[in-house]
Amino acid sequence: MQERMSLWNKEIAEELKKQLWLAGPMIFVSVFQYSLQMVSLMFVGHLNELLLAGAALGTSFVNATGYNVLMGMSSALDTFCGQAYGAKQYHMLGVHTQGAMFVLTLVTIPISIIWVFLEPILVVIHQDRTIAAEAQLYARYLIPSLSANGLLRCITKFLQTQNIVFPMVLATGLTSLLHILLCWAFVLKLGLGFKGAAIAICISTWFNTIILALYIWFSPSCKNTWTGFSIEALNHIPQFLRLAFPSTLMVCLESWTFELMVLLSGALPNAKLETSVLSICLNTSGIFWMVPFGVSAAGSTRISNELGAGKPTTAYLAVKVTMFLAFTVGLVEFAALMLLWKVWGRAFTNVHEVLVYVTSMMPILASSAFIDSLQTAFQGVARGCGWQKVGAFVNLGSYYLLGVPFSVVTAFVLHLKGRGLFLGIVLALIVQVLCFLVITLRANWEKEANKAAKRVGGSGVQLQTLSVDQNVNTT
Repeated sequence: MQERMSLWNKEIAEELKKQLWLAGPMIFVSVFQYSLQMVSLMFVGHLNELLLAGAALGTSFVNATGYNVLMGMSSALDTFCGQAYGAKQYHMLGVHTQGAMFVLTLVTIPISIIWVFLEPILVVIHQDRTIAAEAQLYARYLIPSLSANGLLRCITKFLQTQNIVFPMVLATGLTSLLHILLCWAFVLKLGLGFKGAAIAICISTWFNTIILALYIWFSPSCKNTWTGFSIEALNHIPQFLRLAFPSTLMVCLESWTFELMVLLSGALPNAKLETSVLSICLNTSGIFWMVPFGVSAAGSTRISNELGAGKPTTAYLAVKVTMFLAFTVGLVEFAALMLLWKVWGRAFTNVHEVLVYVTSMMPILASSAFIDSLQTAFQGVARGCGWQKVGAFVNLGSYYLLGVPFSVVTAFVLHLKGRGLFLGIVLALIVQVLCFLVITLRANWEKEANKAAKRVGGSGVQLQTLSVDQNVNTT
């Protein structure tokens, strides 16, 4: 018995080490990628209030209609590439990635058209016409970054699922430094204003994409997974789309809710105050979300690798370790926000009324950070297993059948205003966690391994036997 417990503890420690080795770098990659838009907005903020409002509105819209869509579609590669790598079908990583690149590049065309005619769309949803005009101009200058962003998302998944993360840290870190220099040069020195901020994002995104593409092309680490361009990639596009569509819905249904909360805050009494406070809260959530997202990326990689290798027991162990890390991160983030309860708002504003309001929101914000850490990890589990379709239904029900209606009732009927809007998000997060918990606990991991085998073109029967043998060995 003692020997068995010792073996179990050793396996847990080994899995924990693997996930931390992946999660740490992915947190930095996420922060560096997120910093591009944030740094651009910071430089625009030194111009004037109208340009800042236009750039902020434009950023919000391009995220909702463009970057988040591409992120959702590329998330299907968490399943395909991760499981193919685990099954040692190394050349298929390149094949799946090429197919995804082709699809995402095509998708950028209609998105670009939407961005060109952004102003009338924003006016229809009751945004200020002057700000909408500036947002449209900002979005138009961001169009060249779209295709680069799509390619970069695919490249990131390609490397991540092979556990190649440190080159991404170096590339994105270097890109962030370059971006600061570009913003300083274009916005302040050359006098291009917020156009320069958008141009800087385009150049930085392409720079990051090219650096990582060159790494893949020349690095011996990718010689088995990237064997050159292949026509075979086109044959796997239908399979990719079947998973990419629900994957996109899973990501966008959640992100669109946050944009909707900002729009609803504008309909509240004293809209300027409510919108400012909610924006601070949502930006805080976005900053703190980077840590559990790194855990989620590590978890999806480990789970998909083990399922692809036909090891359901190890895959389930990876799930447990992922959730343990997410729980720990959630507790740390909750404690950090509560410690900063009365001073956090000063990082964003010196207006007394806003500071008092933000302080009153902090317990809700801290609670949401803890719950969000768990649900983000569960979504990583879903991507690793290929549960994107189920995840899309969970997010639809959590946010649009429960969360948003609850927000409207508490904010407008019960007059809790911004607190009510954010309480709806917290409710949706809780429902998400409970639904994914039930799905995970009820999952048959040997069946999941067989599904992974079929997905990568292997034999489900052989994988079933392998997993049984593995269970015998581990017990």
